[in-house]
Amino acid sequence: MNATLAALFIYPVKSCRGLALPRARLTTRGLEHDREWLIVDRDGRFVTQREQPRLAQIIPVLQSDALQLSAPGLPPINVDLKQPTVVTEVTVWRDTLPAWDQGDEAADWLSRWTGAPLRLARFDPAQRRYCNPDYVGDRGAHHAFADGYPVLVVSEASLADLNSRLDSALPMNRFRPNIVLSGVEAFDEDHCAELGIGRVKLLLVKPCTRCRITTIDQETAEAGVEPLPTLASYRHDAELAGVAFGMNAIVSAGAGSSISVGNAVRAHLDF
Repeated sequence: MNATLAALFIYPVKSCRGLALPRARLTTRGLEHDREWLIVDRDGRFVTQREQPRLAQIIPVLQSDALQLSAPGLPPINVDLKQPTVVTEVTVWRDTLPAWDQGDEAADWLSRWTGAPLRLARFDPAQRRYCNPDYVGDRGAHHAFADGYPVLVVSEASLADLNSRLDSALPMNRFRPNIVLSGVEAFDEDHCAELGIGRVKLLLVKPCTRCRITTIDQETAEAGVEPLPTLASYRHDAELAGVAFGMNAIVSAGAGSSISVGNAVRAHLDF
């Protein structure tokens, strides 16, 4: 079955605003620069919109020599991409690993925005955060600061199906995908074992179970109720004990290649 790559997104700073891209390079740990930076508390534990909804309003922009962060009412800050390496220890879920602290200026800016003592860390490319072997086997699939897998795939039809059941439609940014597909039926991604985009091959390995971040308006940072109750009414996954929307994927071939919006996608359905 042929589909189309309808949209590409990266989230340079985990849990901050996403960036829509016309083209992106694939690495073994996902789209280049995706979840490469992480916000942590004073103990080095990761912080997301679950604890700090206002992170949704931080806009990261990758420049040639800096990561720029901006937020409403605050002067933007540039975080030098080549600043001296200062190693710190961070914890993401069950993983504790060394990362690169991004300095006091970035920490002060984040703390001013959130009202909490936070710091910014960058992923050390020498490290490996491996995916759950129960789903990826011995392939060695790994990722940066994503929750568990390097790529998230959602289709436009799946969102349209959900929105047909809601009183008010929700945008795709509530679900923070990396790759959005068009030209498939609702939830066809559930039944795809592999996607091919040029030389790139992605293996779809596990449904993505959803948390309360989906209830947070990414423009205003205000939390609501939907879509979790509606998803629970027809997308509950008993095995995973959660509601599923989208598929987690790993890069099985084509690392180093680029993919673009509008590319044809080869999708093999296996019902």
